[in-house]
Formats: sequence, C-alpha cells, structure tokens
Amino acid sequence: MTTSADRTATESTSEPAPTADSDVAVGNSTARRASAPESGATDRDTSSPDTNAPAANNATRDLGRRIVARFGAATVAFTIVVAVFGALFAWITPPFWGHDEITQFGRAYQVAHGGFLPERIHDDRGISYGGDVSSSITVLMGYALHDYTTNPEEPDPMVADPGSYARLEGAGVSKTEEPVWFTNTAAYSPVPYTPAAVGIRVAELFGLNVGAMMLLTRLAGLAAYLALVGFGLYALRAYRVQWLAFTVAVLPIAVFQAGTVTADTMTNALAILVSVLLVKALFLGDGLGRVETAALLAATVALPVSKPTYVLLAMLVVLVPTNRFAFGGDAGWKRLLPWGFAALGAVAFAVWMKIAAPTTDGMGLMRPQHQWNSVRPSDQLHGILSDPVNFVNVFGESIALRDERWFSQFFGELGFAYIDVPALSMLACLLAFAVSIGIADRMNAATATFRRTLIVALTVLASVAMIYVTLYMSFTPVDYYIIDGVQGRYFVPLAIVALVVLLRWIPLRLTDVAGKTPTKGPAITIIAATLVALIAALWKYYSIVWG
Repeated sequence: MTTSADRTATESTSEPAPTADSDVAVGNSTARRASAPESGATDRDTSSPDTNAPAANNATRDLGRRIVARFGAATVAFTIVVAVFGALFAWITPPFWGHDEITQFGRAYQVAHGGFLPERIHDDRGISYGGDVSSSITVLMGYALHDYTTNPEEPDPMVADPGSYARLEGAGVSKTEEPVWFTNTAAYSPVPYTPAAVGIRVAELFGLNVGAMMLLTRLAGLAAYLALVGFGLYALRAYRVQWLAFTVAVLPIAVFQAGTVTADTMTNALAILVSVLLVKALFLGDGLGRVETAALLAATVALPVSKPTYVLLAMLVVLVPTNRFAFGGDAGWKRLLPWGFAALGAVAFAVWMKIAAPTTDGMGLMRPQHQWNSVRPSDQLHGILSDPVNFVNVFGESIALRDERWFSQFFGELGFAYIDVPALSMLACLLAFAVSIGIADRMNAATATFRRTLIVALTVLASVAMIYVTLYMSFTPVDYYIIDGVQGRYFVPLAIVALVVLLRWIPLRLTDVAGKTPTKGPAITIIAATLVALIAALWKYYSIVWG
C-alpha cells in the first residue's frame, strides 16, 4: 500500500460523514456492504445457502454477518477478544497480584458496605486510612503480599505454593473483620469501585467462598469495561477510526487491568468512552444520538471523580458544537447543557479533592521506612512555586532515566509480578497502531477547527503534566532526584484523543493501488496483531508466575 495526501490543497473541505450508502468501515450496517460482493468473489448470490456446505454452517455465517453489520466489526472483535483474554487474566492472576490489588480490593470492600468517605485507622507508623475487611480475606492478602515480595531466582516460578492459594481461597468469607491499610486508594471516590462493589455484594448474597468472591469481583469490573468501551466502539461503527479506538482498548495492559480489581478499569473505560464520543462529534462532525449524548454528559461528571488527573479530558465536552448533541428543539438554554455538565464535573472534582486531601499526609508509608516522613505535598508545592527551574530539571532527569520504562509500561507491566509484556507483544501493538492510524478517516475541519484542535492538544499536554505534578506532590520524597511513581499505563486514557489530534493535522493515509483506503485487510491485520500481542503476554505471564 502507498500513502497519499489530501486531495484538496487545504483542509477547508473535509471528508463528509458517511451516509447510508457509504462503505467506509468494516461492519458498517449499509445496503452497499450487504449486497456488493467482495473483491475476488463470484457473482452468485451470497445470501443464498451454499449447496456445498451444511445448512447450519450457512446459517452461522449469515448470523455472524448480521451481527457484524449491526454492531460494527471493531465492537464485535473487541467484545470477543477482551471477554476471553480479560477472563483468562482474571483466572490466572494470583489473588491480589494486580496493581495495588490489596488496597484496591480493600477500598472496593469498604464501598460495598457503605463506606464512601476516607476513614482514619489506627497505625503506629503514622497517619493512615483504610477500613475493615473480612479476616479470611485478610489472611489471603497477607499470604499474597509475602509471596510476590519474596520471589525465588529464575527459573523457579514466582508462586511458591499453588496449594496454599487453593486452601486459602476455599475458605468461607468470615463475618469477623479486621482493619486493612489502603491510604493510597482511600483517596479515590466510590465511583470507580461501583462494579467491584456490586461483585462483592453478589458474592456475599450467594455465600461464595473467598476465591469465588475475588474472581466475581474481577469479572464485575471486566463486564463494566466491556459495556462502556463496547458502547463507545459501537458509536464509531460507521468510521474506520473505530480501529484506532479498538487498538487502544485492547492493549495488554488495559485488558490485564480489566481482569483485576482496580479503579483504573472504570477510569480507562470512562476515558475511552469520552474520547470516542468527542472524536465522533468534534473531529468527525457527526451528530450524537440520544443515548450517546446522555453517555457523554454522564461521563463528563463521572470521569473527574474516578481519577482526578483526567478532569481536563472530560471538560473538552464544551468544545462540541451544540447541534451535534441530540437535545431536540432550538431552545437557547439547551446550549448551556454541555457547560452545565462540565461545571458539575468540575465541582464534583473539587469537592472530592477537598475530601481526599488529608489522605496525602499518609502516602509516605508506601515508601521504604527511611522515607516514611519524606512525602510532604505542601513542601513540594512550595518548591515548585519558589524554584520552578529545579522542578524542570527534576522532570528532565525523570525523562532521561525512565522514559524507556514508561514506553514499555504503556503496553504492559503486568501487576505486582512486575512482568513486562514480551517484545513480540509490543511489536504487534505497534503494527496495529500503524495500520489503524493509516486507515483512519480524515477529520472534519469544519467542526474540528484549528483553534479547537489546538485546545484539545494543549489539554492533552496539560493532562500529562498533571500526572507528573500529582505524583511529584503525593508520592515523591522531598529533594528526590526524579519524579517517582510515574507509570506508562497512566497515559493510556489520553492515547485516543492525542492520536486523533495528529490525524487532524497530518493528511497522510494508507491507500491501495486504486487510491482508495482499504478496510477488510487492515481490520484482519489489526485483529491478528492484537491476538498475537495478548497471547504472547498471557503465555509469558503464566509461565513466569506459575511455571
């Protein structure tokens, strides 16, 4: 395939939104796609039964075509791939071996039992927040913590005794409880823990044992990820850019987190949902349906209180032209609705930040003992304001010393086993990105004007800056040589919008010899690359952890 520039001299004429007869995306529900034979196909009626194959096979294929045509190829592929691999990660990951999964589960357990606000607990080491958790669960937490922090040398598996996990998971969930420290997750609002809390309550309702509760809690988060991101991909089913959103949503790190208990599952899902609806309404210039409008406005409020560093991404809703929303009618006050929901999200963000602010005083306990009292947010803020040059220097040192780690972590550092996905997974993901970016639709210059696009770009940069500043203030010791705690997975929620900004300003696209952008071949390539990436990551994780 070759690359081609815009056929127009300027961006003043944008690619029109697809109509009912357009053929721009694999799986688009169009009459043209349903009736036109694919390249190389015979002229026979493909809707009639194949006399050389059993009728059941024809019926299955026909059902598959109808499902893809109705929901979009990326939506169907995402649902199958993430459901399978998310469930596999949920199954093979030892209990509490996910990212901060002990403290994440503790906070989810607290939310499930009505503990919505941070709660102080007694701790001889200093200021601490947490809550009570069933003692039979805390026994498993303690065993898992010791197991993943005392790993043997290679080539021995990281799990010391699988039988101990089976025994502890088979215990009933006791009614006696004991306090668990989770200062780092006490700072999160209840919103991102809603699916996990539901899973915990359902497990209690049916009297499941500890292992079954853990698994059900993980699967509840996975279901929420499938629902929210799947709906977002469905909204883009008429556009080739659906494959770019698909590629981000199925990154090994995103799928792994969707299969473990963490607030990042809902955060990633909400961020992707906001991103794809912004892409559709702002960059593609297409109107949102009623459900899509409601979803975008609701996510504008939910995302800022799921993880504060992405508050600015949610605020971009105000850039969407009012006529792209399904408000109905021409009442002038309806133009204020996006601004009203953005303001509501900002207020919710500010209120929760005020509530959670005291928890930062206890974050030092996450560090080695000699650094327990070295994390002082007020001192760090004073340092940034009084000596910004030093902060810039620390930031530069962080990039020089850690950028390759952030890059690999963007694709996947799997849980507290700290297993990087293999190079094969990274290469496969890069291939998927190259193809999905290459076939993406041209952005609509009429709605995504230069000014609006620049605002989006600056918002992404500001959100990245917030990640660094937040970790500098809340996790990095005073006078430390780098900004500590930054991980590549924190940039996943910003990836779609960041790449679409580049697509708006870069006219190059992949075309075939006829000058048209292909769809079927690239879609197959992207799905195949995704499967390679996830299979390789799953195999490496299982072989190192379990042997």
